[in-house]
Amino acid sequence: MMPESDPIHFGRTFVNSDAFKALFHEGMELVEETASYLDGDGREESRKLPRQGTLIYASESMRLTTRLMQIASWLLVQRAVAEGEITPAQAQAEKNRVRLNSHTQGPSIPEFEMLPQRLKDLIGLSARLHARILHLDQLISAPAPQPVVGPDNPVAVQHWLIERAFRDRS
Repeated sequence: MMPESDPIHFGRTFVNSDAFKALFHEGMELVEETASYLDGDGREESRKLPRQGTLIYASESMRLTTRLMQIASWLLVQRAVAEGEITPAQAQAEKNRVRLNSHTQGPSIPEFEMLPQRLKDLIGLSARLHARILHLDQLISAPAPQPVVGPDNPVAVQHWLIERAFRDRS
């Protein structure tokens, strides 16, 4: 009888990967870049908008900030898991407190076109990053795959044969 081979759970390996480190860096850089823009050039650009544009700018900058805070919170929780500061179960509990909203109503196209180009760019970057993180969160939160045993899994069979060959020599 062949023993079970444990499949690799994506979430537990992803948070320790270079890909996660790059994602973390990208997310935090976008948070800093957006904060700098909203406190500097964005403030100046919003003053030049007509009254309706100013209201749209305020609404969209608030929506952008909220999205980025959700992203930053998720990234920080996942980094804490990677560094062993919290367990995956604790991360799941934290996730239930800080939700990644997937459906937000944005401005109409004419309203969006009134916004300064840099704000539109930041909104687009944050929306794409948010979509990636939602997808990763689903993968990480998925239950661990069950081991596959038997002749239907040729890799497991080969793994078992190698283990048995070296175990028998001991």
